[in-house]
Amino acid sequence: MPPISKTAISMGQYVVSPATHPTDCGRFRASFSVQRSQSNGGYCRVFRFDKTFASPEIARLFAVTQGWLQACMSRPPVC
Repeated sequence: MPPISKTAISMGQYVVSPATHPTDCGRFRASFSVQRSQSNGGYCRVFRFDKTFASPEIARLFAVTQGWLQACMSRPPVC
């Protein structure tokens, strides 16, 4: 599987920025921010998840998937 970008990803009118965070027990948490690509910071949300993952790559994949759901669906599921 190719690596997922560690930087912002353009998704339609939004930009999604995935991130991972190490935990004290050696696992990783996922988060992402989503903002409108055409505005001057008028819309920005940050999502953090309690679920932990075995590697940063898996956590990043989860963050990108959740970011895609928020950015591309007309009525995204509540995280």
